Amino acid sequence: MSRMKPGTCDDKDRRRLLVALPGLAAFPGMALAAEVSLSEAMRRAEALRDAALRAGDQPYGAVVLRAGVIVGAAPSRVVTDNDPTAHAEMEAIRDAARQLRTRDLSGCVLVSTSRPCRMCEAAAGWAGISRMVHGQALSDAGAPR
Repeated sequence: MSRMKPGTCDDKDRRRLLVALPGLAAFPGMALAAEVSLSEAMRRAEALRDAALRAGDQPYGAVVLRAGVIVGAAPSRVVTDNDPTAHAEMEAIRDAARQLRTRDLSGCVLVSTSRPCRMCEAAAGWAGISRMVHGQALSDAGAPR
């Protein structure tokens, strides 16, 4: 992917980022091994957000991509797990670390339905996440700080 300024994500980059969806059949609208654009990855995060709402939780969803593959995904579980740290982004990062069997998520992209809070951005930074993209406009928040 080309280097982008924070806040931008052009069509060329959207076309380049295709993802396969291993093991996500449990989530509504998540087909196995489907190729999707970055906007489809956002729709996947939005499906997780909608699942969180149906479960009585906060309206957030997130996925983690590595080398064009979704390696982690989660809805918000703050309310359902009685855990104030179970934000969708934190849960997706945890899921990616479990799936990859490493805490080093260097080169990964965090895609979330809204801009990550300071806690989630810090966790993304500690995990080595390279870039964060959020919202329907696919706003590029750049590297975590």
